[in-house]
Amino acid sequence: MSKGLSVSVLDLVGMRSGESAAAAIARSVELARHVERLGYLRFWLAEHHSIAGLACSATPVLIGHVAGATSTIRVGSGGVMLPNHAPLIVAEQFGTLEALYPGRIDLGLGRAPGGDFHTMHALRRDLGLSGDDFPELLAELRTYLGDALPNQAVKAIPGQGSQVPITLLGSSAFSAQLAAAEGLPFAFAAHFAPEYLYAATRLYRDRFRASDALARPYLMVAVPVIAADTDAEARRLFTTPQQAAVESRLAEAIVGSKATVKSGLERLLRDTGADEVIVVTDTYEFAARLRSYEWVAEVAREVVMAA
Repeated sequence: MSKGLSVSVLDLVGMRSGESAAAAIARSVELARHVERLGYLRFWLAEHHSIAGLACSATPVLIGHVAGATSTIRVGSGGVMLPNHAPLIVAEQFGTLEALYPGRIDLGLGRAPGGDFHTMHALRRDLGLSGDDFPELLAELRTYLGDALPNQAVKAIPGQGSQVPITLLGSSAFSAQLAAAEGLPFAFAAHFAPEYLYAATRLYRDRFRASDALARPYLMVAVPVIAADTDAEARRLFTTPQQAAVESRLAEAIVGSKATVKSGLERLLRDTGADEVIVVTDTYEFAARLRSYEWVAEVAREVVMAA
């Protein structure tokens, strides 16, 4: 958005009971086109595996599909779980996406498995991997996306020299510290780990070191938001995510009328210093979801950002 608060979307491509993956994906495309018209900055797709009701396992494929159906909004991963994949493969996939949709692709990276123990084994094979090697995997990936080094034996083609922008995602101090040390943008997952929000975001800002990628810290916060005509109606719509999560995971949710949502967003910005809010809106009624994103867009234009 040109004025006010920058807002983006995180989508998990949820399938309703008995619904096909194709129908859920088509709905995500419709949502992406809708929020693009509203001026949202990004449309990110998550990576989850072997979870009934979520059709977002092949994240790069979905990113290409959504990017091809839109024209201006940035499309990316929220995020690719890097320990699940060889860095070279990720670089080739996102280098290809960048070649197809130049200047519109984001690579958000996380270190969680994106599934349970058995799924992790099926993805990674080596159960000794805990995510502690994430910094090394990140460094290797950045080698494939940056300019080729002298005597570099393996190159990502496409990918090498593409400089696909990387954002680190996290729900604890680990990725906050790494993003700060590497001078990268950081996105905190307050939609499922609200208890660590303030400690992690302070850590990121306090320890940030400027880099070639970023001169000053850039903080995104993903948070559940539902806007409706009234607070009561928004609370009714909020029962859908409440049925899928324990109440503690929704502690930072912003739910209510446009006035209530504006107040909640302003409080979030005041308390965290966020530069951007990634809006996570889950309602059973798709029309209500579309309306909520419309009202959040209106509210975001009215929010005054700190200088």
